[in-house]
Amino acid sequence: MPDLLRQLSSLGGCTHPIRLDGYRTEYDVNTRTGEIGTVLHRLDSTSLPADHLLVRCNNRRSSRCEPCAEVYRRDTFHLITSGLRGGKGVPERVAAHPRVFATFTAPGFGPVHNRPTGPAGSARRCRCGVHHDQDDYTLGTPLDPDTYDYESAVLWNAHAGPLWRRFSTYLRREVAKRAGLSQRAFRQYARVSFAKVAEYQKRGAVHFHAVIRIDGPEGGDTSPPAWATAELLTDAIGAAAAHVRVDGPVIDGRAHAFTFGRQLDVRAIRSADFDGGQELTERAVASYIAKYATKGAETATGALDRPLKFLAELAQLDISDHARQLIRTAWTLGARKELEELRLRAWAHMLGFRGHFSTKSRRYSTTLGALRTARAEWRRAQAATAAEGGTDTTLVVSHWVFAGTGLSSAEAWLASSLDPAPGTEGEPTHG
Repeated sequence: MPDLLRQLSSLGGCTHPIRLDGYRTEYDVNTRTGEIGTVLHRLDSTSLPADHLLVRCNNRRSSRCEPCAEVYRRDTFHLITSGLRGGKGVPERVAAHPRVFATFTAPGFGPVHNRPTGPAGSARRCRCGVHHDQDDYTLGTPLDPDTYDYESAVLWNAHAGPLWRRFSTYLRREVAKRAGLSQRAFRQYARVSFAKVAEYQKRGAVHFHAVIRIDGPEGGDTSPPAWATAELLTDAIGAAAAHVRVDGPVIDGRAHAFTFGRQLDVRAIRSADFDGGQELTERAVASYIAKYATKGAETATGALDRPLKFLAELAQLDISDHARQLIRTAWTLGARKELEELRLRAWAHMLGFRGHFSTKSRRYSTTLGALRTARAEWRRAQAATAAEGGTDTTLVVSHWVFAGTGLSSAEAWLASSLDPAPGTEGEPTHG
């Protein structure tokens, strides 16, 4: 029992671990002759209390595994923060670079129930005449489902990723234009860096939150030119978002084209402390983006966070009629040969969106991989023995095969008795 508890506690609270069969053997190696010596350590899955090696699922979705999603959220927080004020390999001078927080929305596909904002942020009545509560299940659903453009809504989600990529190209052109430079010359003076996350609105349409920054020609390591300001960047973002367009498919004689919605919010990020909710600070932005990095379409669909195998599964799902129709539309469109490359059936549970939820440009900051590597190295350092006379090097031979997922009922009962934690006890969550 104590050994099983120790094995379960190493999961850091993961509720759906991966089970592996196999072994791992470490051999002593003579560094002068290359000769393999004695076995230093051997791990065999059959000798473990759970009969398998259990490793974390590392799922980013909080609906699938909250402890693993919490690790992902914290990593995303520090990835965004390092690009705003430095650290983890990024110089602190980036805090002085022009940067803004921008939100890009989807266009309208038909009137929906909402909570319009009035003076001083107060909520006004919806078009239906009702003052909806914040948790009202009708929010985001169409006022008239029969006239709502479900086809365009699904296809917009499917093209949101390409639309963002084209926007990033347009943005560099607009910044260069305002600096009086050609696109080629612009690369010699400045670079645009960004990090973004996708979020589902209640109506099921994806929109993007992004931190966008102007750097010098080598990224955060170099200072931007004097003409680079937050005001110039804001103006360029507005122009690029207004002009970007992606042409879509022609379905039954109807041509589709995709643009961003008219609602565009761009605000400068300040380094000052949070002042009565008036200043958009680095920490507030990083927390906001990290929160949505662990969410998916379940914001709009309820509990659906897995691909569908058959459309008949919809009948068993506890979701709104609006979400059900979006999924059914994606499934139906997915059967059309001209839309085969969109893989709409595979992404029907995501309402057609198949892009990455969290992306960044290469020079924005550190990477999630670097944070995971630092965490793994920390674990190895904690596990290493300080005994003198240790070997100079070792040879590791291992072989693991997938044996399943999840915990048995007894293991789950024992795991529930452990204190939940986002990482192994004592592990630095900041990576």
